Amino acid sequence: MHEGGFFFQAFVYLAAAVISVPIAKRFGLGSVLGYLIAGIIIGPFGLHLIGEEGQDVMHFAEFGVVMMLFLIGLELQPSLLWKMRAPILGLGGLQVLATTLIIFAISIFLGFQWQTSLVLGMILSLSSTAIVLQTLNEKGWMKTEGGQNSFSVLLFQDIAVIPMLAVFPLLAIEEFVSKSANAADHAEHSTLISSLPVWGQTLAVIIVIVLIVLAGRYLLSYVFRFIASTKLREIFTATALLLVIGIAILMTQIGLSPALGTFIAGVVLAGNEYRHELEGDIEPFKGLLLGLFFISVGASIDFQLIGSEPALIFSLVSVLILIKLLVLFALGKIFKMGIQNNLLFTFALAQGGEFGFVLFSFSLQNSVLSTEIANPLIAAVAVSMALTPLLILLNEKLLMSRFDKKSEERGSDEINEQNPVIIAGFGKFGSIVGRFLRANNVETTVLEVDPNKIEVLRKLGLKVFYGDASRPDLLHSAGAENAGLLIIAIDDETKILEMIESSKKHYPHLTILVKAINRRNAYDVIDLGVQHVYLEPLDSALNFGAEALKILGHRSYKAFRAVKKFRKHEVESVTNLANVRRDSGNYIKSARQMISDLENMMLEEFGKNEDDRDLGWDTESLREEFSKIKF
Repeated sequence: MHEGGFFFQAFVYLAAAVISVPIAKRFGLGSVLGYLIAGIIIGPFGLHLIGEEGQDVMHFAEFGVVMMLFLIGLELQPSLLWKMRAPILGLGGLQVLATTLIIFAISIFLGFQWQTSLVLGMILSLSSTAIVLQTLNEKGWMKTEGGQNSFSVLLFQDIAVIPMLAVFPLLAIEEFVSKSANAADHAEHSTLISSLPVWGQTLAVIIVIVLIVLAGRYLLSYVFRFIASTKLREIFTATALLLVIGIAILMTQIGLSPALGTFIAGVVLAGNEYRHELEGDIEPFKGLLLGLFFISVGASIDFQLIGSEPALIFSLVSVLILIKLLVLFALGKIFKMGIQNNLLFTFALAQGGEFGFVLFSFSLQNSVLSTEIANPLIAAVAVSMALTPLLILLNEKLLMSRFDKKSEERGSDEINEQNPVIIAGFGKFGSIVGRFLRANNVETTVLEVDPNKIEVLRKLGLKVFYGDASRPDLLHSAGAENAGLLIIAIDDETKILEMIESSKKHYPHLTILVKAINRRNAYDVIDLGVQHVYLEPLDSALNFGAEALKILGHRSYKAFRAVKKFRKHEVESVTNLANVRRDSGNYIKSARQMISDLENMMLEEFGKNEDDRDLGWDTESLREEFSKIKF
């Protein structure tokens, strides 16, 4: 049945996700477990809707992990990464080292050769970046201390894959060479730099990484600016995908992890003004490919092997999880993590990782492991990954809930690059608002869609990001979940309404301030329930009029009070006329009445005889009069 062709396979994968994931979410199991269950159901050991081609899909789906690390890199400024060096090198390094040594000792005790024992220790020390980060983000734990430390360890593990790939060929065991059916095939496999000596390969790798850093820092801004000037979103999306895929291919060709390469590129681009747009464009592809990856993991679990040797497989899974639980919990204690965060950190990382599949395959090719050793462990890693959402759920429901949550409220969690105010549009109006808030020590995240305007603002030292704030995913990237205020200061009436509708739907907690283009636009904004609406030309025109009054001989305080009354009346009239604007007769009548009322009110205001006490604050008029006195 699984031979129905590409469209049938696509239908099967999508149907499995659409059915399983909502059900899993409904029962509080999380999307990752839903994907894994879907893979098990449609796999060769379930309904057999997919067969051997599932392995090909796995290779394709692994690209979702690459995209995920690129997006993670975009969230990390190099300065922030430097601040995290202690948990990355400390926690991450100690976790890999301690787990490797324990598994190495157990393997030696069981009679394995030291090379095999060392390789097993290194492979099994890794955890699943994809499953852990997806689950933590889904539950909102990524910004907690436990979530951040989990990320630090995962990041170190991903980097550690590179030296592992370099060391494994040196650990080849002679008796496995003749048994390895892949040895000859591997001899034919080469990269662009495989013919170079070791020092030449090292130099080539360094040069490629330096080129990625330099291109990301000095070249890509111009490329993105040129692409953005076309105002074709699909071309920008294609450029973002081209960037990620190109770096992944380049890393593969020099024998490095594509995930690491794209992560480095993401970090380099973290300060780029187009960062949020890149995130918004790649996020849907990442989510879809990660879902496909999780389904493939579920489908790849060898239940035939598990059924033939259930005691062995479940013993391996239990020992692996137990070792990691002990190591991680001990490290959490050493690094003085609170009990809730330590439990989260411990249970989140107590599994094998997706890079384990790659390293097991690489070990077989390089005659470090035999198939008799590798196959049961591959099954154990897959099962441990499938159990991860359940372990996290068990920790959440049974362990974390037993402790006083008040001691570790999320309000004290460190939030990086999230500001209380988001400004959409940084033109002549928005830039003044932004500079004013900044001068009063209020940090803002600024989004702008005009690439030419961004270039000028960046030269002036202002931090502005390229992006369309009407997109909820972009608002999410800009920190809308933790912001309190959204200021809309763009010049597109349609986009203003789209932004209001989108933010009200996805982020109803945001207070929205809108600069309306004209009265018609203000009416539409009021219809959407926005209370803070400002007509752009009103204040500037009134200030202009006030200056005219002073030149004509009126006192400053009178001009000031006239401006204040006129503004109040104008704002009220906009709100009142918005309610009757669809009744043309009533609208005209109401508008004429309001104009008449305003004129009468202003004439009455200027006809009043003011007490001299009202001049006490009018320092400008007093200064002018004082200067005319001759002593």
